[in-house]
Amino acid sequence: MKIAKPGKHGFDAARLAAIDTFLKDRYIDTGRLPNAQLLVARDGEIVHFSSQGSAREGGAGIDETSLFRIASMTKPITSVAFMMLLEEAKVALDTPLHHVLPEFKGVGVYAGGGGGVPFVTRRPAEPVRMVDVLRHTAGFTYSFQNRSNVDAAHRELKLENWHGTRDLDGFVAELGKLPLEYDPGTQWNYSVATDVLGAVVQRVSGMPLADFLHDRLFTPLGMDDTFFTVPEGKRDRLTDCYTLAPGKGRVMYDRADDSAWSRPFNLVSGGGGLVSTALDYHRFCRMCLNGGELDGARVLGRKTLELMTQNHLPGGQDLSQMSKSLFSETQNAGTGFGLGFAVTIDPARSMMPGSVGEYYWGGMFSTAFFVDPVERVDMVFMTQLSPSMTYPIRRELKTMIYAAMT
Repeated sequence: MKIAKPGKHGFDAARLAAIDTFLKDRYIDTGRLPNAQLLVARDGEIVHFSSQGSAREGGAGIDETSLFRIASMTKPITSVAFMMLLEEAKVALDTPLHHVLPEFKGVGVYAGGGGGVPFVTRRPAEPVRMVDVLRHTAGFTYSFQNRSNVDAAHRELKLENWHGTRDLDGFVAELGKLPLEYDPGTQWNYSVATDVLGAVVQRVSGMPLADFLHDRLFTPLGMDDTFFTVPEGKRDRLTDCYTLAPGKGRVMYDRADDSAWSRPFNLVSGGGGLVSTALDYHRFCRMCLNGGELDGARVLGRKTLELMTQNHLPGGQDLSQMSKSLFSETQNAGTGFGLGFAVTIDPARSMMPGSVGEYYWGGMFSTAFFVDPVERVDMVFMTQLSPSMTYPIRRELKTMIYAAMT
């Protein structure tokens, strides 16, 4: 891995180094995080790369080969896969979801019931369209929201159990029996929508989702360390994963030696199932920054990427106006949502330094990335602790990275 001189790319090297000290003092030495890996690049060239903390309990430190569960950082990748099919005119943003997944034909909007009582539904004002699935305005939810009778049904059915009995088709069939939480396009709720999008990619392409991503995205982009199931020969590079338990602090969530990610999932999650490295995800970010191309391999058109990274929330609203979600991977004010990414539409309202048009997302295990097409900068942050909103580390990193620009 080649590291460019920060000064040649408009960064203050001492200020970038101060981020590592900050991470060590606040998060690693205190035991708040098990590890921290930070990559900062400009114009595709890495200007800062650091690794701190151990890969496994009592083991060696993490390095550039370490594999991390990227959770919802899978979502932009699945969204790009859908847009590749859109470019082939096999599907469109205004295509009703049930045209591809007939399991959703006749789905209603919640009007009562649940909790042991049959659901009462009404006809939606508009059908769920592909744009709703991409921007989380379809009416779906997540089981961990703990907010409604619909997400309670998710928990009761164990709908999101990747190692359960349902595959992607079975998941879609069961989800299609549940009501939507609201009329499509009227609210924003973080949800299983991108898992549904993975099923769309599978049906439209005629290929299993994992195969489509491998053949059409990861291989052309040289992302050789990104997959749903960690290959046997790479399992020694997988890191331990932790969660915070009430009254107990940091406890093991998924031990690398016997990881759930070392066994194939029945339900392949386009919303959160991938494992990757910082260097691989940086290649994905470079492709985005380059307008859909990397090292001679074009996977997407430039104008398609521009479309994806605009705010698609109705009426130009931001998430603070539309979000009903108790859990998210983003600040709400000044933030719109595009086709698979959060998009900064007003840095002043977000109360963080940044650029209009910057796009980003994160994962449940506190991983994060952003791409700033104005400054030509991308950042990838890796660690393994859930839930992701425990610490304000994403805001802190973003603030310090922009503060290091000269």
